[in-house]
Amino acid sequence: MKAVKGDEIANKYLGETSLLPLIRKPSDVAGLSREELQTLAAEIRRVIIEQVSAGGGHLAPSLGVVELTLALCRAYDLEQDRLVWDVGHQAYAHKLLTGRLDRFHTLRRFGGLSGFPRMSESPYDHFGVGHSSTSISAALGMALARDLAGGKNEVIAVIGDGSLTGGLAFEALNQAGDMERKIVVVLNDNEMSISRNVGALSRFLSRKLSAPFVTRFKREVEAFLKQIPKIGQDLALFARRSEDAFKSFMTPGMLFEALRFTYVGPIDGHNVELLTDVLNQTKRMDRPVLVHVLTRKGKGYEPAETNPAYFHGVGGFEPETGMAIKHGAQFSTYTEVFGSTLCALAAKDKKIVAITAAMPEGTGTECFRERFPERFVDVGICEQHAVTFAAGLATQGFKPAVAIYSTFLQRAYDQVAHDVCLQNLNVKFFLDRAGLVGEDGATHHGAFDIAFLRHLPNMTIMAPKDEDELARMMATAFAIEGPVAVRYPRGMGQGVPVDPALAPLPVGQAEMLREGLDAAVIALGSRVGPCLEAAEELEAAGIGSATVCNARFVKPLDAERILSLARRHRKLLIVEEGVLAGGFGSAVLELLADNDLLGGRIVRRLGLPDQFVEHGSQKQLRELTGIDKKGVKQALSELIKEE
Repeated sequence: MKAVKGDEIANKYLGETSLLPLIRKPSDVAGLSREELQTLAAEIRRVIIEQVSAGGGHLAPSLGVVELTLALCRAYDLEQDRLVWDVGHQAYAHKLLTGRLDRFHTLRRFGGLSGFPRMSESPYDHFGVGHSSTSISAALGMALARDLAGGKNEVIAVIGDGSLTGGLAFEALNQAGDMERKIVVVLNDNEMSISRNVGALSRFLSRKLSAPFVTRFKREVEAFLKQIPKIGQDLALFARRSEDAFKSFMTPGMLFEALRFTYVGPIDGHNVELLTDVLNQTKRMDRPVLVHVLTRKGKGYEPAETNPAYFHGVGGFEPETGMAIKHGAQFSTYTEVFGSTLCALAAKDKKIVAITAAMPEGTGTECFRERFPERFVDVGICEQHAVTFAAGLATQGFKPAVAIYSTFLQRAYDQVAHDVCLQNLNVKFFLDRAGLVGEDGATHHGAFDIAFLRHLPNMTIMAPKDEDELARMMATAFAIEGPVAVRYPRGMGQGVPVDPALAPLPVGQAEMLREGLDAAVIALGSRVGPCLEAAEELEAAGIGSATVCNARFVKPLDAERILSLARRHRKLLIVEEGVLAGGFGSAVLELLADNDLLGGRIVRRLGLPDQFVEHGSQKQLRELTGIDKKGVKQALSELIKEE
């Protein structure tokens, strides 16, 4: 399905009398009637569903907060007030209500709208958000800045219940309660982050006390008490007061009141007028307030309501059925290979424990949870805790496998350094989405893991060229002692079958793929295939021949092989899918410099530049950064021709 532009979207999906094209700024929502608000909510959902079905994106989170977004636009002046979303993938309705309908067809596309709030995109995006649990900290900073400047504007943080499991959120709640600055935290409770939430906090945010049968029971009891002669009204009043005390003790109010927040809720998150009234009331409170809002993830689209985890972040699908659109030959993804291999290894080694941070489906560990539930732990959105928890397991002889996206391991750098590497503990890190992830953009690219891991003592780092090599690297990780990181890209593999023998690789040994005379290419991970193809095509075209080496290991480097290549070739090309600053190429340059082999040689590096790479497809971004086959071919051709 082809996405269409601005007014075309309105005419095609909504009809000529639609309301959404009339909304150019948030304040345009204020004067709408109840019926118009319901119509507008339906139109917003229709546009989001149609656009995401065509280009992919975060569907279920944004569908769940349509009414909440409308209420925020009605209650606050977003020209002056400050609103922070957490996590930002629930902000599609916000984009549509802040003048971006005409660009919504570019959502998550190269050069188009980001899938997350970003300050450079709109004056209504008051803080950029791609990782979770940041909103309360940012909002509190804004509140202090307001007070220091003598301002009067409101500051609102909208945080999901999954994001609230992150330690940063509680650090901010603790500080906000202590500072007693005027701030409103809206807790969007849909009982899910990406997968279903876990942990004591999730159980604490239970909805049982607001269930319909409880509400009905309370009404019936109150009506009965009022019928008692003379004392009925007093008993009913006493019961209501007792109920308030009971609720404050048995509901999340106890927790947030202890943190010195005024707790309001739980509130129906799909009732715009009620939400607006509650938010307006909070303006009178000159202290921290938490509004607990209950929403349904995927609201208004049955497939997403039925399977919100799948529709959290989804590729193209048929909007009528919710069925995924298949594109060409389908190989196993690296994530799937990781999951099946981890299960195969765990079946033979009962010391292997799988750990994920709220993403069993995303990291491929769902199959492990099903097969070995007693050895599977989902810690919630708590990457720091995941790493130190794994370290504790390792001290007792277990082999924890921490499955995590590369970008999210950034949040646990100190724990990797201090709790794992310093103590040389047997923790294995499997870093999915390493390199360029595509449409999620700068907040999600796994660009920095090589640079921030390779300088840590005791760490072994590997990157596979294909599916079989990933499986063998996993076997290698569990076969050696000490911290190990294996990084692998997002998306489908090369179609290479996995050898069930799962033979470990020799540690620190590279692989020679072809021999040439005019230059040597040292490639890592996902870039090995394009480098090999580029070298073969250049030789076939008569431009020159190049040796291609699959490095396999970032640390330890195969020093003997690399130094031998440098002695035999005056021209070297180093290619990786990570930042050049401090990355794999830097490690090779350091090795050459330490062995006095830089003089008289021409060394070129390809990798990610010293900037945050924008969003777009992986194909587009690899071409943009010059690390696809075309870029390698051009760089290698120029190197061969260089005198």
